Amino acid sequence: MSMASFRCAFLFSLSLACCLLAGTARAEAPALRVAVLEESPPLGYRDANGNLTGFATTIARALCTEIGARCEFEATRLDSLIDRVAAGYFDIAAIGLLNTPERSRKVVFTKPVYRSVTLWVARPGIQPGDVAARVSIFRGSAHETYARAQRWQVIGAQNEVQMIEQLAAGVAQAAIVPLMTSLSLRRHPLFQQLGLSASVLQQPELAGNASFAINPQRAELKEVLDVALENIKRNGTYDRINTEFLPFRVE
Repeated sequence: MSMASFRCAFLFSLSLACCLLAGTARAEAPALRVAVLEESPPLGYRDANGNLTGFATTIARALCTEIGARCEFEATRLDSLIDRVAAGYFDIAAIGLLNTPERSRKVVFTKPVYRSVTLWVARPGIQPGDVAARVSIFRGSAHETYARAQRWQVIGAQNEVQMIEQLAAGVAQAAIVPLMTSLSLRRHPLFQQLGLSASVLQQPELAGNASFAINPQRAELKEVLDVALENIKRNGTYDRINTEFLPFRVE
């Protein structure tokens, strides 16, 4: 073998070894643990094949791709989510949470993923603050915190189906729901039969920016996720996901 051939072979072997080592390092890097919902369409749910999908879930997948991270998605419930993120069980909660003062003392929030409003859905004549009204809310939500602070009669629900059943049975006369959730509620046949009216709750703490939550021990993720979010909004990925899951534009 000539010296030139030997040199080429050596450089090729060295390059291959570096690639293999880099691949091994990536494979050994711990995956980011990402919490999503599975019973909250259109934000997070399981498709006909049982795969986790939805607007927030797909945004999270796009962010993981953008930052080159290996992510493991796990369906969870809202009621214990903030505490589990704060304790480090999850690195990211990809759900779309209102950034309230109470929550921000426990976890770190990304830039806003989208803007949200809250709807009051009720039987005719039932108004927010009615003493006799029993109000269905999602356990662990900012809406639950607000309703309890107002001393309303609160009925907890784990998902939209349970909320609809509570309204249909008269266990609850009203419900507080995010705009996103209202889309799925209105498509449910039983909900359509109830003749409920909806109006926007004007309280500032129930409207505003919905963000992803980050484990405070992984606070460095905020900067990279914020940059990644801006990137997918610029390159059209965010708009494509918006169109796939929502009948209106959010930002």
